[in-house]
Amino acid sequence: MDELGRKSPGEIKATDKQPILVILDDVRSMHNVGSAFRTCDAFAVEALYLCGYTPAPPHRDIHKTALGATETVSWKNFDTTLDAITSAKNAGYKILAVEQAHNSIMLHELNWQKEKIAIVFGNEVTGVSDEVLCTADGSIEIPQWGSKHSLNISVTIGVVLWEMVRSI
Repeated sequence: MDELGRKSPGEIKATDKQPILVILDDVRSMHNVGSAFRTCDAFAVEALYLCGYTPAPPHRDIHKTALGATETVSWKNFDTTLDAITSAKNAGYKILAVEQAHNSIMLHELNWQKEKIAIVFGNEVTGVSDEVLCTADGSIEIPQWGSKHSLNISVTIGVVLWEMVRSI
């Protein structure tokens, strides 16, 4: 660890964070949740919100994938995604859902200027719920050219966060 120059969990908690909240809307897989923790750690997001039936730590399968990131990423549990969105809006965050939806903008066209932003990622099968889409300030999507037109949520989180922070 020392040779790699990695910070301790305490040092990570104390570092400046990106003004980004990641909101998981009824994500079912513990491995995807663990991966979300690791990705949020890698990009130093403000917090991860786990909503609805999204599993939460402590759990062996989450920890197996998170590799300690549950100790370095701030997180909160919400009964519903709408509760999480209300909390984020009250704290001054703009809400964007990652979904193929009418009037969505392509990810590479998102002009993020480090303002407070909450990104909602949906269920592995059904995506972001219609109810959540109606309350979001907008939606973004990742351009795709394959036959599936979808990515695993853990991949999606990495792609979105990288595109947001790569130019800062």
